[in-house]
Amino acid sequence: MFKGIYKNRRVLVTGHTGFKGSWLAEWLLNLGADVAGFSVDVPTKPSHFEETGLEKRLARHFQGDITDYSEISKTVKEFDPEVVFHLAAQAIVNVGYENPRLTFQTNICGMVNVLDAIQTSSVKAAVLITSDKCYENVEWEYGYRETDRLGGKDPYSASKACAEIAFSSMCRSFFNDENCPRIATARAGNVIGGGDWAPDRLVPDCVRAWSQKNKVVIRSPEATRPWQNVLEPVSGYLWLGARLWERQEGLHGESFNFGPGPESIHTVGQVIDEMTKTWPDCGWQLDGERAAGREATLLSLSCDKTVHRLGWQATLGFEEAVEMTAQWYRDFCSGKCRTLALTRHQIESYEERGRERGRVWAEP
Repeated sequence: MFKGIYKNRRVLVTGHTGFKGSWLAEWLLNLGADVAGFSVDVPTKPSHFEETGLEKRLARHFQGDITDYSEISKTVKEFDPEVVFHLAAQAIVNVGYENPRLTFQTNICGMVNVLDAIQTSSVKAAVLITSDKCYENVEWEYGYRETDRLGGKDPYSASKACAEIAFSSMCRSFFNDENCPRIATARAGNVIGGGDWAPDRLVPDCVRAWSQKNKVVIRSPEATRPWQNVLEPVSGYLWLGARLWERQEGLHGESFNFGPGPESIHTVGQVIDEMTKTWPDCGWQLDGERAAGREATLLSLSCDKTVHRLGWQATLGFEEAVEMTAQWYRDFCSGKCRTLALTRHQIESYEERGRERGRVWAEP
């Protein structure tokens, strides 16, 4: 699995208390890595990080602000990581409107601070995660390629575009020595999966409403996205990190899209319909006051570069991704099993499907 790269390896995950960060840290532990995390706080209640008891099983849990260079620099020096995954961010579009300064500071300064902290360290490979929203979205029907124009009309999207520009500049200026850490950025979006409790996101909003026997309020039922389970991009991040560790040519300083195939492009309404197969007798209603307007109605990625250079491709179909997500929440809300056991079971199930379907990262 991942060529055994992570076994007994010191790995630092920033943003490990968040949704994707906690799944990544959990999978790394399962792979035998020595994992430390760096985060300013636990962003939601409930929290996947807290419900799985992740903090107790980490090598170190560093609490700090990613915008404070002294804190992340101290963490890198103390833990002395060999691999870094940077996910610490302000990740909510509406929060970007409410607090644009925080959004720009966190997403741009965080990127620069991490890169500055690792350039003279023992780090051999680093994957820095941004977002599919870093592209200047003109809502065409084609998937955006890594060479397409960066931008964003809202503060969150623009901050991610700026983070990508900062990465490119830092890489060309300071990571051009043969012995420097191998670094790359990863872009993924519309990730669904168990343990996401962030506000103003489709699946958590559905779960919060349905668990109380209420209808979920939806802003843009016709908005179209390529939906993927959280384990899809996380498998991509891990595979990219492994290939950077091995110093594969054509990866250093590059950016990579991680997303599902075109068959996973569906509307918000279709996602809800699919979820109600697991949560029957549930419904939705339109938010007349906040309908549409703030978010793009169409956004998808081209993963041709990722497939060609990394050999990575999505493992789950649309129905599988939604069913796995809905079942996690259904079991969580029913109290049928402990959150950690539920999470580990889904990681193991995903690994098995990867092996069965011949995914490169799942090879022994």
